[in-house]
Amino acid sequence: MSPLRPSLPPRLLYAVAIFAGSFLLFVVQPLIAREALPLLGGAPMVWNSAMLVFQLLLLGGYLYAHLLSRLAPRRQATIHLVLLALAAFTLPVGLADMPAAASGWQVIWVPLLFVASIGPVFLLLSSQSSLLQRWYANDPHGGNPYRLYAISNLGSFAGLAAYPLVIEPLLDLPAQSLIWSAGFVLVGLVLAWLALAQRQADDAPPPANGRPDDPLAKSRIWLWLTLSAVPSGLTLSTTTLLTTDLMAMPLLWVIPLGVYLLSFTVAFSDNGNWRGILGIYAPVLLLVIGGLAMVSGGQLNTIIAIAMVGLLFVLSVVLHGRLYLSRPVERRLTLFYLVVSIGGALGGAFVAILAPLLFDWVYEHVVLLLAAALLLPHRALIPPLARLWERRSAGRTVSAALVVLSAGLAWLLVRAVDRADAADILLLAVAIMAAGIVLIGKRYAYAATLAFLLLSLGGLSTLQSSLGGERSRSYFGVYGVQRIEENGATIQRLTHGTTMHGEQFTDPARADEPTAYYGPTSGVGIALAAASPRASVGVVGLGVGTLACYRRQGQDWTFFEIDPEVLRYSTEGPFTFLKDCAPRARVEIGDARVQLAQEGPATFDVLVLDAFSSDAIPLHLITREAFETYARTLAPDGLLLVHISNRFVDLAPAIAALAQAEGWHGMMRSDRPVDVAGITDSDWIALARSPASLRTVVRSGGLAWEGLPPASDRPLTDANASLLPLLRF
Repeated sequence: MSPLRPSLPPRLLYAVAIFAGSFLLFVVQPLIAREALPLLGGAPMVWNSAMLVFQLLLLGGYLYAHLLSRLAPRRQATIHLVLLALAAFTLPVGLADMPAAASGWQVIWVPLLFVASIGPVFLLLSSQSSLLQRWYANDPHGGNPYRLYAISNLGSFAGLAAYPLVIEPLLDLPAQSLIWSAGFVLVGLVLAWLALAQRQADDAPPPANGRPDDPLAKSRIWLWLTLSAVPSGLTLSTTTLLTTDLMAMPLLWVIPLGVYLLSFTVAFSDNGNWRGILGIYAPVLLLVIGGLAMVSGGQLNTIIAIAMVGLLFVLSVVLHGRLYLSRPVERRLTLFYLVVSIGGALGGAFVAILAPLLFDWVYEHVVLLLAAALLLPHRALIPPLARLWERRSAGRTVSAALVVLSAGLAWLLVRAVDRADAADILLLAVAIMAAGIVLIGKRYAYAATLAFLLLSLGGLSTLQSSLGGERSRSYFGVYGVQRIEENGATIQRLTHGTTMHGEQFTDPARADEPTAYYGPTSGVGIALAAASPRASVGVVGLGVGTLACYRRQGQDWTFFEIDPEVLRYSTEGPFTFLKDCAPRARVEIGDARVQLAQEGPATFDVLVLDAFSSDAIPLHLITREAFETYARTLAPDGLLLVHISNRFVDLAPAIAALAQAEGWHGMMRSDRPVDVAGITDSDWIALARSPASLRTVVRSGGLAWEGLPPASDRPLTDANASLLPLLRF
């Protein structure tokens, strides 16, 4: 019998290394993305490329760990130490210095930029969780290495939360880069210690449990893929659903992703109490909360939003719990994590890439909820029902009868929804849910009942809207056209979830009247009415083209719009402002800051920034460097108008700080019309280098303007821009 080798370093050291590496991994992603934002703009292809690169590097890290684990421990340690040393030569982390992309080659150049910038360090960090767990498993006294995966996800969650809440508000990008690089070096030193310890390990340590030749069925691998793909997809689809229909607010994407990461911590715990408890009640919660998933219409309901996030957590814990319970012996640990990462990537790709091409609404969320219904562990809540389901003939008869009953109740519920009969809606929905709860334990019958509930509780009208062509979807979101009655007038409105992007009277006699945030008494309405008849006007953000009807003969107008789908609504769709009032206006598709940088100096007499009426703030458009670009493109006596109407972010102090830093003079106009059809409350800031230009505008409308509010502590810059101090709580 060979003597036992010395015990490897304590689990605490492995835990520290894994936690710190995962923390750094989730900090470097927003860090490098923030550095790239001013250079590349906010076009969807840029962010899709970035996320694709991160996901591929993550997969590469897991594949590297899997392949490396096949070697003897000493060789693993040597290779990993050499690669860590080589990766250190790429520090400090930052954008690589690459030649500019040739025209038409951006789709390749952008991913190459991200790979060249953080590829080596990102790949090695993404490999270390599974690699260190495999090393830890080499110690016969180490215990269960899968527990360390919970610590890895806890570190990821900490990094995810720390960046927007602590790091970004306190540190500029150069400081973030240096501190992150120092953290990488420290983690590398700990990894070097652990790697050197591996060199003392036997070349072929015995497996911690199980038989080395345990067969691994393909069906088990497929189960790992689906159990990892569905929660990953649900994380993104929940974020899309909330920002589309429930609550469009900054940083909302952090919450579902954080919940997803925390679910691993609970699911991969040796203490399975919470896994078991949540597994029992997950099917009930899926009926009660998930049944609301197809109720579209932009309802701003915090309770529903919280419930949706809670459902995501429960489903993720339960599905990841099944994943943990089906884990292989430690010898196949790296293969397990490789498959899990592939499943996560597939779930994310389905939601982020395929769904916007396939669906005009967030139907992917419904598909994933139904998939979760089939994957949940099904145990009847009432013991007699469990015995009934075990009797094949009787169980099938009863379950089929309940499914038919659910279908009948769903038909009645559809009619109640059409009548808007709240009492009947509640009664019928509860009845369908009760049938579904009874069917827990009969997987397919339960899923069918959930489908009936989804369709009847708003789903049918959602499908009818899609079939009627009332909606469209791009990578920027889901758009819909609504008709409303307001003070005796019929208005058509373009919406993105809870955000209104413009509206127009359907009466031809009033079709060209400015509406919404752009009425004659708004700041922009006053300024454009006072503009010179020969003025050159630039507008960032087309919307439905309302501002075009302020154009006068002899003026030259240019619109900058990032989303071609928005342009379609003004050229091919129901909105006619652009066609009626400025048919020859130039429309540039792309990120406004990138496009404006290509304009000549003193191009515009008036520049309108209308990119901030939504609650998703394009930060790179309100930094000091961006305002330098605006100043360059404006004539010396030109006027800059900034739309700051917003529910969750107070932009006025940030704009005041930029004006103060750059020597702009500014005034603010808050328009609050009362009972005026088609006109919405709005806030606009007018800025000019010339005090005379500003006075001309302020005095022209005969309406009250006010001075800018106190400036924020410092102006936003490309290196230091955080919205956290500007949030309205």
